Amino acid sequence: MARASNAARVLVGATVGLVSTDVVLASGKTDSGSNLSPITCKDGTSVMPWSAPTRSAQLKRLKEEKFDVVVVGGGCVGAGCAMEGATRGLNVALLDGDDFAAGTSGRSTKLIHGGIRYLEQAVFSADVTKLELVIEALAERAHLLNAAPFMAHPVPIMIPLYKWWELPYMYAGAKAYDIFAWGRRAVPASTLILKDEAMYRFPMLNPDGLKGAVVYYDGMHNDTRMNLLIALTAAQHGAAVSNHITVVGIKHDKEGKVCGVEVRDEQTGESWVIRARAVVNATGPFADKLRKMDAPEAKDRIVPAGGVHIILPDHCCPERHGLIVPKTRDGRVLFFLPWEGSTLCGTTDSETDLTMMPKPTEQEISFILEEANRFLNTKVSRHDVKAAWSGIRPLVRDFEAKDTKSFSRNHVVETSPSGMVSVMGGKWTTYRQMAEDGIDAVLKSHPRLAEMKPIRPSSTQRMQLLGADRAGIVVGQKFDRITITLREKYGMHKDVSEHLLRNYGTRALQVAELCEKDRTLRNRLSRRWPFIKGEIVFAMRQEYACTAVDVIARRLRLAFLDSDDARKALPTVLDAMQAEAGWSSARRSKEEAAALAFLATMNQVFDDESS
Repeated sequence: MARASNAARVLVGATVGLVSTDVVLASGKTDSGSNLSPITCKDGTSVMPWSAPTRSAQLKRLKEEKFDVVVVGGGCVGAGCAMEGATRGLNVALLDGDDFAAGTSGRSTKLIHGGIRYLEQAVFSADVTKLELVIEALAERAHLLNAAPFMAHPVPIMIPLYKWWELPYMYAGAKAYDIFAWGRRAVPASTLILKDEAMYRFPMLNPDGLKGAVVYYDGMHNDTRMNLLIALTAAQHGAAVSNHITVVGIKHDKEGKVCGVEVRDEQTGESWVIRARAVVNATGPFADKLRKMDAPEAKDRIVPAGGVHIILPDHCCPERHGLIVPKTRDGRVLFFLPWEGSTLCGTTDSETDLTMMPKPTEQEISFILEEANRFLNTKVSRHDVKAAWSGIRPLVRDFEAKDTKSFSRNHVVETSPSGMVSVMGGKWTTYRQMAEDGIDAVLKSHPRLAEMKPIRPSSTQRMQLLGADRAGIVVGQKFDRITITLREKYGMHKDVSEHLLRNYGTRALQVAELCEKDRTLRNRLSRRWPFIKGEIVFAMRQEYACTAVDVIARRLRLAFLDSDDARKALPTVLDAMQAEAGWSSARRSKEEAAALAFLATMNQVFDDESS
C-alpha cells in the first residue's frame, strides 16, 4: 500500500504494516478483514474497521473442517496458542467451555511484570532458573506493552522503606531489574526518592517512620479485554474461535494418537466431534482434567493457588501511581494499584479449592483491609469494599524435585504419548512465550504438519493486536485523534471517550458508529462509570458475548469494579441483550439468575456487626 496524502490516509483494520492491507490466512487466502465502510476521523484520516465472523459462521467451520490444531482453553495462553498457530500458517480452532478469560486470566492483579521479588530470590539462592524466568518475563513485558499500547501502559510502583539501610539495598535491586530487561525495558528507569517526594507522589501513605522509597516501573492492562483481543486477532488471522463450547472427550485413532475432541455447545446443547491432527491443552488450573481425558492414569500436576483482590475507592491510591508492600505480616505481598478509576488491592498465592467461581472469604478480605490500614493514612473498612474476587493460579508440581511441595513458577510444556500438548503454569506476562513453546511442541510431535504446508517462523513477539494502530498512520500510537474524534465528531463525554479508547483502541470508532445510528445506545449504565449501552450491542455483534455474565464481568468490567452498581445495571443489560438476540422470557430469567449468582461471588454480603 503506497503512502497516501494526509487527507486520504487509510488504516485498514487488518494492516500489519504499510506494505499490505491483507492478512494471510492458514488456507493461503487473504482477507481484508472487513465488509464495512471506512470511518473518517476528525482530521480526515480514515480507519477501515474489521468485522468479526459471526458465532454461527465459526460453529459451521468447527463442524465441517478438519483442523491442524484444536486449542482447548480460551484464557490468555489458549488464545495466544491460537494466534501463534494461525500466524504461522496452521488451521487452528480455539474453544472454551465458558468465556474467554472467564477463569484465571480474568482474575489477575492486572500487572504486566517481570517479577521483581523473584529477582531477589534468584540472587540470594543463586537460582539460575528463577533468573531466567525474570529475564524472559521482562522481554515479554515489552511485547505486551507494544501489542496493545492503547490499553497496556507503564505504571510507577513505589516500595516504601522504613530503615536507612534498605534504601541502597532496594535501589540496587531495582536497578538490576532495569538492567536485566536489557534493550527491551519499555518502561522508565527506577529511581530512589526520599520521604518528602514519596509523600508528594503517594499522599495516602502513612508517613510514620518512612525514610524514603524506591520507585520502579512495570506495566498494567485490562486483563479480560486484552485476552479477548488476542482471541480476536487469532480470528482475524483465520482461526475458528468460539466460547461456550465444552470439550467432553478426547478422540484417539487406532494407533492411540489424538485425532480430535468431542464437544458440547453450552448455548444449544448440541454435541459433535471436531476433527484435528493435534490438540493443545491450555486449560490453566483445569489442565489435569483434560490430561486424564487423554490418559486416565496421568498424575496430577496442577496445584491451585488463590489470589484475593478487593476494589477500594479511587482516593486510596493516586490515579497514576501504585504501591507495593513486599512483605505483609504473614510474608505475602500487598499491592495498591490504580485500575479503571478505582484502587485494586490484593495479595498473592494461598491454598484454594479448584472451582470456576472462586469466592474470597471474609477472613481474607479482613486481612487485606488490616494490612492496608497499616500503610494508609486514611483508614478503610469493609464498607469501602466495592468488589472482591479470587483468582486461581495454576502452579505446576515438579515431579523431579526432592520435595513434592516444590512448585514451578515457570511454565511447563508436556507432550503425552498420544501427542496431546499441555501448556501449564507460567503467568499472564509470559503468555506469548508459552504459546510459542506450545506450538513448537505441536510441530515437533506432529512433523507431518510441516510436510503438508509451509510453516512460517514465529512473528508474534513484535506483533500488535486488533485495535492497535499497526501502520502508524492514524495516531502514531498516541491515539489522540481517536479521542478527539469521539468527542468532537460523535459528541461523547470526555470520560466515555477515554474509556472507549483505552479498551477498544481504533475499534472505539465502531462503537461510536453504532451509537450514531441509535442515540439511545449512548446512555450510561451507571452515573459513576463510563460504560454505555452501545458496548453491550458491540460485545454481542463483534466480541462473541453470549451471556449477561460475559458482558458485565468481561466485556465491561463493572462486576469487578462495583458489584452493587453491576446489580443495578443488570436490568438494562438484560433488556439490551434480549432485544439484540431475541431471547424468550425464560432465557432472560435464566440469564438474570446466573448473573446474580456470579455477582454473589464478587462481594460477600456482610452485616454491621461483622464489619
